Amino acid sequence: MKANKYIAICLVAAGALLTTSCSEDFLDVTNPGGEPLEEYYVNDAHIQEALYAAYDPIHWPDWGLGQYNALNIDAEILSDNVFVGGANRGDMQNWHMLANFEADANNTLSSLWTVDYSGVKRCNDLLKYLDWADLTASNRASYEAQARLLRVYYYNNLWHYFGNIPFYLENLSSPYTTKQYKADEVYNELIRELEEVIEMKSLPMKWDDANCGRVSQAMAYMMFAEMVMYQNDASRYSKALGFMQELISGSDYKLNPDFANIWKTEGEWCSESIWEINYEDANNDRGWSSPLATGGTVLPTLIGPNGFHYLNEFGFDGDGWGFMPICVETFNMYDPADKRRDATCLDVRGTTYTDRYEDTHIWLNKYFPRNANNADAGFDSNLNYDNNLRVYRYAETLLNAAELVLATGGNNATAAQYVNEVRTRAGLNTLSTVTLDDIIQERRLEFVGEGKRYWDLVRTGKAATVLVPDIYGYRTNSWTPKKKYIPIAQAELDSDYPALVQNDY
Repeated sequence: MKANKYIAICLVAAGALLTTSCSEDFLDVTNPGGEPLEEYYVNDAHIQEALYAAYDPIHWPDWGLGQYNALNIDAEILSDNVFVGGANRGDMQNWHMLANFEADANNTLSSLWTVDYSGVKRCNDLLKYLDWADLTASNRASYEAQARLLRVYYYNNLWHYFGNIPFYLENLSSPYTTKQYKADEVYNELIRELEEVIEMKSLPMKWDDANCGRVSQAMAYMMFAEMVMYQNDASRYSKALGFMQELISGSDYKLNPDFANIWKTEGEWCSESIWEINYEDANNDRGWSSPLATGGTVLPTLIGPNGFHYLNEFGFDGDGWGFMPICVETFNMYDPADKRRDATCLDVRGTTYTDRYEDTHIWLNKYFPRNANNADAGFDSNLNYDNNLRVYRYAETLLNAAELVLATGGNNATAAQYVNEVRTRAGLNTLSTVTLDDIIQERRLEFVGEGKRYWDLVRTGKAATVLVPDIYGYRTNSWTPKKKYIPIAQAELDSDYPALVQNDY
């Protein structure tokens, strides 16, 4: 179902609130009519403008501020599922260096830092404006919960990648620097904030179709489980399991019976979708000269084969850029009976096109570029595919629950039941008992291309033995615990010297 995407793609006059990193001077802003902010953000309509502005940076990572950072690619290239690809090792050199665990301050995810701190700043703005506005109690509570949850989302991205980051809940004043928290300190602050938002109970478990794209109580539950499991915070496992089981016992979410359908236009915001980032090709304002405007995503272009002219067979007649080819070993790990294999991996071995670096002729079918998905773009169509980015799915709820049951000493049969729901949908036999290794492998099969695998390897202690040099000579270094947090960009270090210290990478 292609739901109303308004909430998540609306650009508003509040775009004047655009900022960059926490270290840059934020300009004093006024609204377009010229009134002071205190006189503008006084009613519900204007507060909603600020809310839409707070949502807007969720769309920016794929391309903006001079760098491609599609979130699933950023994480997936660090795993063992895919190669980086592109034209050569100099094409998105930062991705190649990150994938080989040799990144540095000049080759890192610099724009992601800027994007997420822009989101933090806008959330802080909205929370400040709430005190000025005449709002109903329910609307005020909803806006506050959305802003605080979005802020945790932005910080969660920063925490996962950079670990040791500046953290603040009120916007900075001159000289725009603040304490750099250790990763564990960031986690402690974020998880408490997230718990408070959840306790507010001001968000619906699932929004109606007109509001698809807003953060929800279910999205908060999923992010809570993700963070607690990544931190290995056993003290909160029972709470996280309770949240997962609440979703499982409820009626709002269930597996989509057809795995392949999830990734089609009609599969967006299906029964399995807990949270997606919306993109739209129609009426796009986004272009190569206006990358932060509303519109579509460049992700399918990034991961498509180059010079691929097979419209009748595969629905694509164009030039992809050849990033993130899937490893042959990833394709081969699937049982041929597994319905997820062909829905995940588009195997075009035997076709002829312009090979790119590390090309395997196996591509991510979940977001494969198809002409139908940017047919309504008015211009710059390769930047404006309408494929939503699926962030949290109900399948992950089930697998989270299975893992948390084992971690809390629960009934193995219950854990197996959760895993078997996912396996049955995939067309596989059921398991009578499950181990942690079974669950992690099931997660791999389920989430190839979705940016989950690397974090699973790190949090389970498997990264050091799995992320090692490959037989092709593409990855020549091994992951070590020092690689858990990637380098902070040199420009940020220079701006915040001496408050900001580089990660020991």
